[in-house]
Amino acid sequence: MFLILFSLFLMSCSSTSKEEKINDFAIIIHGGAGTILKKNMTDEKEAAYKAKLEEAIKVGYNILKNGGTSTEAVLKTIQVMEESPLFNAGKGAVFTNAGTNELDASFMDGKTLNAGAVAGVKDVKSPIELAIKIMTDSEHVMLSGEGASAFAKEKGLEIVDPSYFYTENRYQSLQKIINQEKTQLDHDAKKASFYDPNIKDSKFGTVGCVALDKNGNIAAGTSTGGMTNKRWGRIGDAPIIGSGTYANNNTCGVSSTGWGEYFIRSQVAYDISAQMEYQKKSLKEATKDVIQNKLTKLGGTGGIVALDKNGNMSFEFNTEGMYRASMDEKGKLIIKIYKE
Repeated sequence: MFLILFSLFLMSCSSTSKEEKINDFAIIIHGGAGTILKKNMTDEKEAAYKAKLEEAIKVGYNILKNGGTSTEAVLKTIQVMEESPLFNAGKGAVFTNAGTNELDASFMDGKTLNAGAVAGVKDVKSPIELAIKIMTDSEHVMLSGEGASAFAKEKGLEIVDPSYFYTENRYQSLQKIINQEKTQLDHDAKKASFYDPNIKDSKFGTVGCVALDKNGNIAAGTSTGGMTNKRWGRIGDAPIIGSGTYANNNTCGVSSTGWGEYFIRSQVAYDISAQMEYQKKSLKEATKDVIQNKLTKLGGTGGIVALDKNGNMSFEFNTEGMYRASMDEKGKLIIKIYKE
């Protein structure tokens, strides 16, 4: 009898420890995943990425440390990255086949499960701000194109000339892909493919953030310029709730980056939360299964950052690298780029 009671006691302790809060607040971010190799990175470029990741995450961290909300932390953190030409979001957005920039973003509140998203806007400076405004100031979840821009103007958000999003390196990336497609057509019409394996990384670079505030609320947001050379109004996973972004105070918050079509088909962000809720998996177990097992078997590439209700954090990706950073309640900063 004593052994039985002792065993039950140990099981109870184990169960309780699994639920212990390790951070009262925390924040985690990504700046895109892909074939990011040390040998292809100059010291100056690596330093620039690390500096911007540090700047962005410290903005959100200080908001949380001072008692601010996870919503505000996610907004302000992502805006730092949206305003940097280093990332495929906002100012650094990639170009469509038509030579334009079409921006997508989404946000979700883990307390209420309310969400907002925007797709295909061309003149809103901060797509993540618009996504949040759609959540708070409309009865809708997703708006797109001209209608989304009209809503942004009505709500007083900053509107910019589309030329604001022009960066020379992103434009040259488009020209390179267009030239590759022409070469394919000349060589063999049957091999002309929008999803050319030689340009597979044209779909990476999304930015995202997940934050847990002192009130126990989780928020997640994602912002992107989408895929270089995209056509026909293509929309990826970034503005899709459950694919690119998900947050639930009972489980976790997730922001995704990668080949959007596969993240949509897999409902990556929601699947992580669902495994935690219904299969009682830990954050690490759920993120590893979804990215390294389910997504990989399907043929998808990319990664996620996630943060659970207890402040546990996870970087998970199946590519050669992912720009990423995290900070816990003690201010411990982690910044990484390459696969380890």
